[in-house]
Amino acid sequence: MSDPQITVTLPDGSQRHYAAGTTIKDVALSIGPKLGRDAVGGVVDQGDGPGDVIDVFTPLKTDCKLKIVTVKSDAGLEVLRHSASHVMASAVQRLFPGTQVTFGPAVDNGFYYDFKRDQGFTPEDLEVIEAEMKKIVAADLPFVRREVSRDEAKAFFAGLGETFKVEHLGSIPQGETITTYSHGDWTDLCRGPHVPSTGLIKAFKLTSVAGAYWKGDERNPMLARVYGTAFWDEKALEAHLSHIEEAKKRDHRKLGRELDLFSFHPVAPAMPFFHAKGAFIYNQLIELIRRYYQVLGFDEVITPMIVDMELFKRSGHYDHYRDNMFLCDVDEREFGVKPMNCPGHTLIYATQKRSYRELPIRIADFCRLHRYERSGVTAGLTRVRSFAQDDAHIFCREDQIPMEIGVQIAMMKDIFGHFGMESQVGFATRPAQSLGREVGLSTAERESWDAVWSRAEGVLKEVLDGEKLSYSTHPGDGAFYGPKIDFRVKDALDRWHQLSTVQLDFGLPRRFDLSYVNAEGGESRPVMIHRAMLGSLERFIGVLIEHTAGDFPLWLAPVQARIIAVTDELLPYAEEVRQLMLARGLRVRTDHRSEKLGFKIRDAEIHKIPVVMVVGKKELEARSVSLRWRKRGDLGTQSLDQAIALMLQAAAAPSPGEALTRRMQDVQRL
Repeated sequence: MSDPQITVTLPDGSQRHYAAGTTIKDVALSIGPKLGRDAVGGVVDQGDGPGDVIDVFTPLKTDCKLKIVTVKSDAGLEVLRHSASHVMASAVQRLFPGTQVTFGPAVDNGFYYDFKRDQGFTPEDLEVIEAEMKKIVAADLPFVRREVSRDEAKAFFAGLGETFKVEHLGSIPQGETITTYSHGDWTDLCRGPHVPSTGLIKAFKLTSVAGAYWKGDERNPMLARVYGTAFWDEKALEAHLSHIEEAKKRDHRKLGRELDLFSFHPVAPAMPFFHAKGAFIYNQLIELIRRYYQVLGFDEVITPMIVDMELFKRSGHYDHYRDNMFLCDVDEREFGVKPMNCPGHTLIYATQKRSYRELPIRIADFCRLHRYERSGVTAGLTRVRSFAQDDAHIFCREDQIPMEIGVQIAMMKDIFGHFGMESQVGFATRPAQSLGREVGLSTAERESWDAVWSRAEGVLKEVLDGEKLSYSTHPGDGAFYGPKIDFRVKDALDRWHQLSTVQLDFGLPRRFDLSYVNAEGGESRPVMIHRAMLGSLERFIGVLIEHTAGDFPLWLAPVQARIIAVTDELLPYAEEVRQLMLARGLRVRTDHRSEKLGFKIRDAEIHKIPVVMVVGKKELEARSVSLRWRKRGDLGTQSLDQAIALMLQAAAAPSPGEALTRRMQDVQRL
């Protein structure tokens, strides 16, 4: 009797037939020897959507669609880095007996592994660990996948004293396959995948050490986290390490201090103090968004910062965000400092009876928000506890959704174009913990919510397809109240940052019983669109500082020019020049210090002043300035009128583009 046959469908639509149990590696080799050598994993779709990358030695047991992951792909690089983290962990346990291992995933630009070692690790330890890793790589040990029972795994790791692994076994759902991976005599509890052998890990570097709580919970033990990175070749590794050095120079925490933009103080942990220059940038960004609001028809509101928690219980945020809120008791009632604006905006909508003719209603809000981020995850401006968003909510009819979201997407692309940032789009669907999946709901209620979610996801996908956007899908990453579109932007160091979001919400209008009078005189439910462009202003400023290395465009620079007099006798003329420029709206300061000319020019460079104007006797006589422009070089002597005209032209703040304006005019006509 012949072995059962399965059909494997490849990305080009071609089909191949194999015996059940054939591995992904076997399939790759059957297509060609080079593909067989390059294969490091596969993505299998058995009819319920593509899953994660799995090991090349995983047997295929049923008909499926298969995409082979190779060393040239991003997914392949992730497999390499995960494998490198295992090699690092095995090296650590060789060198430091008694150290326990926890988790070691691949992350953006590298990998890490968390260890339980009371002494932690030093930078000198990293060099020793790297040397041991090289020995393991040189041995070219195969990674061996093995399926084990829960009891077998528990007994094995308990025998090794790996208490964290034993604890984690208890959280793996019943029925889920449990696998271990071994190389040499070292074994870890792991879902994989891994490269075929350690010898493929040719270029790696351990980069830093940090602390982290077990499972990210500060109530759990503190662990020692070792970060590293790995690439397929030394050239790519060297380029990445060069990027790391450049990133250190651009670190917004370092530049924020050097440029006198912001600071932090223990009296308000993870809550930034913006100094005058930083506050100027902050307010300029708000004004930029307000210029868009004027074109796009948003009305700005102000809402309370502290509200009764009953509001968040009704919205559902209490169940999902309570642990991240600052709470207080007032008059024997539980209040919270608001972490988001959306519930408050539903109350504004509900203050009046609304007609279909009024919709859409677009509400914007820059009020401060507060979230209790754990101390282990806060980081400069990019993860804070006190912040403001360029937050807005649109209440509209279902037939208005495509137009409204389309305009918001166009706004995002327009804004990031002003900052020279490339963007990419993601579509995030319903998470496991979401409205309609709460305990205690009836079957009918659950089915009703399931229908709401299906409709929201379908509409949002139609909008993306209608906008002809290339996007990736992220199952389960939506907000608890609705699916969303996320915009990630790439900075000057090729790093991606998630900033903008558009979320389609059928849930909150339902929970707050919002309605409008429809064309037939009856009542209909509005749809709510949540939207943030720059996102958290604090986070965006942190990203922008590193993107520009603190060298802001002229319209955003707190000080646009510094005037330097060659001698103290010329200070009156320098002050006259400053006053003329201030009168034209330019932000100019004079350097009055008794220092040498070269020192003053270098100091202006260090503080990234965009324009330096030097005035000497010749400039006084000609009513001119000698103009040095950071981004244009030495422009020589310019008359005062010429210098002012050049600066005014370059300092013009950006505004909505013509295409966006025309699109909004079309929407308004409809």
